[in-house]
Order: sequence, then C-alpha cells, then structure tokens
Amino acid sequence: MRIDSSETPRLKRRGILRGLHKSLSVKSLYSMYFKQRTIAAPVNCSGVGVHSGKKVNLTIKPAPCNHGIKFIRTDLPDCPGISAHFNMVVDTSLATVIGYEGFIVSTIEHLMASFAGLAIDNALVEIDAYEMPIMDGSAGPFTSLIKSAGIENQDAPKCFFVVKEPIEIKKDGKMVGIYPHPNYKITCTIEYDHPLIKKQSYSVDISDHVFEREISRARTFGFVHEYEYLKRYGLARGVSLENVIAIDTEDVLNDEGLRYKDEFVRHKILDCIGDFSLLGMPILGHVVASKSGHTFNHVFLKKFFAQKESWETLIINNLNELPSIQSKSLAI
Repeated sequence: MRIDSSETPRLKRRGILRGLHKSLSVKSLYSMYFKQRTIAAPVNCSGVGVHSGKKVNLTIKPAPCNHGIKFIRTDLPDCPGISAHFNMVVDTSLATVIGYEGFIVSTIEHLMASFAGLAIDNALVEIDAYEMPIMDGSAGPFTSLIKSAGIENQDAPKCFFVVKEPIEIKKDGKMVGIYPHPNYKITCTIEYDHPLIKKQSYSVDISDHVFEREISRARTFGFVHEYEYLKRYGLARGVSLENVIAIDTEDVLNDEGLRYKDEFVRHKILDCIGDFSLLGMPILGHVVASKSGHTFNHVFLKKFFAQKESWETLIINNLNELPSIQSKSLAI
C-alpha cells in the first residue's frame, strides 16, 4: 500500500502520525510499503565475478507471496536452490557467501541491498556460476534492472521485525547496534588511516527513493596494495577500474573520481543493507555501525536472532497499525 502525500493533512488530523519520533520525516513515512512486493517480469544481465574473473549470466524472476529471495544455480545438476538467509552464510571474509549441501553463491550483498532498498520481498535469482557479477561495483545496475522490470504489490501483508529494546555488540573498536525507531534507519561510521578517507559518518532513513538516489550507486573500494596481495593468491581476477574505486597512497586512480564526496561510507551502508536483509524480513529500527564489515555484521545478526526478547515480528497492514515507538538510538 502506498498513500499519496496529498493525504497527509487529513491523516494528521486523525492522529495517525501521533507517537512517531519527531525526527522521522513525513516523506520517509509515506515511502513505506505494507504489501509484499515482487518484480513484474523477468529481467537478466551478465558480468564478471570480481574474484573468479569468469563471466556469469543472471536472471531475476517474479516469485509468489511468502517466497522470499532464493538463488538457483543453473550450472549445476538439478539446479539446486538456496534461500538468502543469515543462517545459510558460510563465509564473510571477502564478501557475503551463502552455501548449502556443497554449493555456494558468492558476493550476494549488492543485489540483496537492491532488493531491500526497493522493498522487494519475493524473487527468484538464477545464475550460471558460483559468484554474482560485480557489475560496476555498486548496487546501481541491479537497482536499474529491477526498476526496468517493474515492481508489483502482492496480495499479502509484510511482516516486520520491530525492535523493542537495544541490541549491541562491541569488540576491538568495532560496534554494531540496533535500537527502537519508527522507521528503518542506518547510521554508519568508518575510519581509515588514509588522507582521502579519514573518518566519515552518514545517517539515512531508508526508503526506495533515498536508496536509489543516495546509496545504490556507491561503489566498493580497495587499496592497491590489497589488490596486489589478493592477486598473488588467485583472487580479484575480475577487478578493474570499471568495478572498484582503486586507492593508492594518496588518491583515487579512477578517471571519473568519486560519485559522492563520501562514497566510501555510503558503500558501507549499502553493504549493511544487504547483510541485514538476510534476516528475511524488513526492519523497524535504527542500525548503528562503526568500523564494521560483513563478518562483524553477520556476528550481530546471530545475536539479534538469539535475543528474541528485544524484538517482535508484526504484520502491519497500513499506517494505522504502525506501532508507537520512541527512538532509543545513540547520538552519533
């Protein structure tokens, strides 16, 4: 369900916005979707795996209500499938990798971020290799691909994770927490000993429009010395200046430069959206991450799911049913 902004005054008079945190913009509120969504038609693309360097073909197809996101390996006998869920994660050292009964699907975080950012609940993803195509190193191409297919509301309500009490993990200077909040919000901080990056922070209420405009096009980045190390071990075979921001000791090597002045932290938010989507349902809460990555995000997801007293699952059919939540987020 989507309500036109012209309805805002009438809904305010009815008190529907009462109880929502005052910092939550009305625009963010009216960008929420309460019906499950899928794509309207199949779409496909191809590219190379960032580590394998091999070409991979990808097709995204519509899926029915309550299907979730599922990956199919069409290159393997019987075309085995696997659901995109955090308990299927088998590796997070260089990317988010899911696996089941001896097969894997690697580097799923950018496509998963596009699904979550566009509020897509159900889709079938077919690939003919073990690694997702890296495209331009961002979620932008996947986001455009999904939008080109069209997005359909389905005849079933969404179920949300509603955060009731803070959940946190801290270790070795890293931190991830989630706090009660009436919308899905992410605040991320990174810090690198590099003159181009230093310390960057960014905070954003996630909606499909904001994701597409402010987050989806932020590319992955890497340092030249790391690239050389990975090459020695047979990795990063598909890396090029077309799909990664390459950084030397002082500057960016890509001719086009940066797409945003703080593209680095925006990409970390993109990764966070992709990783947190593996909970399997959208979140009402404020995620705060500092110096985190795929591995630490995954550790947090396991703690989140174990700490069941701190959240509840709630079907929300419309704005009237939004719970009254007072934000308990940390000031960053």
